Amino acid sequence: MLSNLPITNPTLIFFVVLLVILLSPVIMGKLRIPHIIGLVLFGVLIGPSGVGLLDRDASFEMFGRVGLYYIMFLAALEMDTEGMRSSWRRMTIFGLLTFTIPFVLTLFMGMNMLHYTPVASLFLCCIMSANTLISYPIVTRFGLQRKTSVVLSVGSSMLSLLLALVTMAAVTNSYAGGGGASFWLVFAGKFVLFCAALIFIVPRITRRFIRNYSDAVMQFIFMLAILFLSAYFSEEIGLEGISGAFLAGLVLNRYIPRVSPLMNRLEFTGNAIFIPYFLIGVGMLINIRLLFAGGDILWTVFLIVLFGTLGKALAAYLSARLFRLSRLAGHMMFGLTSAHAAGAIAIVMVGMRLTDAGGVPYIGDDMLNGVVIMILVTCVISGLVTQGAAEDITLKEQELPKDDPGSAADEKILIPVRYPEYATRLVSLAIMMRNAKLRRPLVALNLVYDDTNTAANYERGVKLLDKVSKYAAASDVPIETQVRVAENIANGIKHAFREFRASEIIIGAHMHKERSGSFWGDFHQSLFNGLNHQIILANLVQPLNMLQRIIVAVPSRAQFEPGFYRWIERLCRLKENIECRLTFHAREDTLELIRGYILNRHALLRPDYIEMEHWSAFPALASTIGYDDLFVVVAARQGTVSFKNAQDKLPEEMTKSFSGQNFLIIFPDQHGAAPDEMTFAQPQHKESKSAYEWLREFISKRLPHKK
Repeated sequence: MLSNLPITNPTLIFFVVLLVILLSPVIMGKLRIPHIIGLVLFGVLIGPSGVGLLDRDASFEMFGRVGLYYIMFLAALEMDTEGMRSSWRRMTIFGLLTFTIPFVLTLFMGMNMLHYTPVASLFLCCIMSANTLISYPIVTRFGLQRKTSVVLSVGSSMLSLLLALVTMAAVTNSYAGGGGASFWLVFAGKFVLFCAALIFIVPRITRRFIRNYSDAVMQFIFMLAILFLSAYFSEEIGLEGISGAFLAGLVLNRYIPRVSPLMNRLEFTGNAIFIPYFLIGVGMLINIRLLFAGGDILWTVFLIVLFGTLGKALAAYLSARLFRLSRLAGHMMFGLTSAHAAGAIAIVMVGMRLTDAGGVPYIGDDMLNGVVIMILVTCVISGLVTQGAAEDITLKEQELPKDDPGSAADEKILIPVRYPEYATRLVSLAIMMRNAKLRRPLVALNLVYDDTNTAANYERGVKLLDKVSKYAAASDVPIETQVRVAENIANGIKHAFREFRASEIIIGAHMHKERSGSFWGDFHQSLFNGLNHQIILANLVQPLNMLQRIIVAVPSRAQFEPGFYRWIERLCRLKENIECRLTFHAREDTLELIRGYILNRHALLRPDYIEMEHWSAFPALASTIGYDDLFVVVAARQGTVSFKNAQDKLPEEMTKSFSGQNFLIIFPDQHGAAPDEMTFAQPQHKESKSAYEWLREFISKRLPHKK
């Protein structure tokens, strides 16, 4: 049996890899060790220096490179670009520190303790000053991608990698006799052209493609094509492909919402196949037997690991102290920036091709062996520290009070759907507005008139809800569905609302408009008057990830409505999931409360606030809305505190200006029950006064009493 090793049959090779990917989390979980370390260790075990079960053939080279690109691509896709823009100074400082400190310490150690040549020492400095985000999948599993410490770590990793690659190119060309001014001018020109193409050409192509092709598979393939094309051109200009993969992720970040089916497919493919393949391939590079070859290799590995890790630790904890971050943030920054992987091997191999005048390589096998063993040690350190920091951060967050006025525990969104071309967009809007931590299911409802075509319409409803269910499942969002027969559609929605104990409704502006000539129609008017819960009327003419701005018009006294914080919370979640600008137009007293809520709950959003003193400014504001904008109007029911007579003209204004544009009209929660709700046993709000009683009490408390 052993004579047939290593396995050469492609089917068996893939089976063994899948078996390792399957067993690693199980075994490592019992040992309480991060499973990414298990993948590296299994790679050592089954690789050429282990039992020799598999050889590191071309498949590991190809899939391993794809996996490394995937890690950087996903890290960029999941970055909080708003936070990155606001933290670019801190990111730059951390990047310079995490490059410079290990570089200086390693240079001292290489020349004075290992007695390497200046060339070999400089290459070793490049290796130890850069790092690979090998433990980033741990961060993803805990959902901490947008933490400040993680954003700083990812950004600084790319900066330190760029500086290491530029330094390596300078050393290589200097000793090869090609490091003059012409080389740097050509390199800078190619780099500027590459970045310009990514920034100005790729977004235009992406927007056009997403608008014209909604097929999930085609969008997935398109994103991967951009990823690998960017990685290829990055290599062509003299950088590593992972730089191009990261930059491609940054450019595509705003077009791939975090909770979209496309993002779910990209993460699943990477985490299931490509990234584990890369980690196993890293393990197969490591020859553990070298540790028993003699004292020199142990001394070399000890010094490389000690000084490299010490440099990364000093940079991480010093930066955390400078930025006034917590101790746990420092642990996370150190864990993410301390690992070295295949990129280190690539730099060593480049250095080994450099020879002196006598043809002797500047870098010998001892450094190669030391770096290979160092990869294993730093991967273990990185995985353990990141896992511990992620667990502690998660536990600390769970201890925080949950007194969020905008995300009540009864959150459950009802989505009446009718037309297939609009159904998935409504569900996408609900997915982006829901509280993912509650894991409450969405409710998709299709209503069928009780007439002669009931049976045929019922079957069409079942097919539509099946499509909606698949769309939600692709985003890993639970959903309940129901086809309901009703003589009155509005009443059917209200009955379903109570049966499912929903908290709010998202409904299309197109629903049953053909049965009425007015904008609202009898159907919408009956629904608004019959429910005192939040109703969002949506008209979405293009995918949400194409939006450039969200512009919100808020009436005066909107803060006195009980649903004030609920709709703010929903818009904040929508903004967090799509990278666009958010602007509130309202009176100053209303803006102050909106600003205070967002600073406390969503401090990284940084929306714009523009004073709109009177509702009469609404038409002028509406005229500024573009095709790529989402116009949000916070409306009010008649008889409520924030209702104005001018809002009676809202249907005509919306019909005139927005028939072919994106808009939301929000009717917030109200106190008490609507007339149609009186006959149902419904859980009431804590305060069940009518709007008139509430307003009279509010005025009486603030006006001076006559003596």
